[in-house]
Amino acid sequence: MSRPELSLSLQFADPRHRALLPRHKVARWIRAALDAPGEITVRVVDAEEGQTLNREFRGKDYATNVLTFDYSHAPVVAADLILCAPVVEREAQAEGRALEAHYAHLLVHGTLHAQGHDHEEEAEAEAMEARESEVMRALGFADPYAQD
Repeated sequence: MSRPELSLSLQFADPRHRALLPRHKVARWIRAALDAPGEITVRVVDAEEGQTLNREFRGKDYATNVLTFDYSHAPVVAADLILCAPVVEREAQAEGRALEAHYAHLLVHGTLHAQGHDHEEEAEAEAMEARESEVMRALGFADPYAQD
């Protein structure tokens, strides 16, 4: 099955995980979750930038793992995905997950948000988590929602 076309801009304001996130891997993870062609920017930031963006755009004064700014769902998915490196690292350690797997999951999660998926209501959350699990298994990663 062919995956949708992807125009990817990959930016590292926080370079600590640059070696772990080569363009080909990031593109593969995002493409696996895309249902339409995409124009996506991925920016890896530090805690200060992550907190500033979360405060300014969501009214929450803390750095979060991933922020999705979706601009268009069709005919092309256009979005910015912001990953906060220290938060991603801390979560991976706390959950006992490989850092690469956690980044892959958050990129899949953010890509689904960019296409209009949400998890505010229980039924939406179940559908979104099922899709995330399916994509992660297809990529060769463990189900991020499986109970250990």
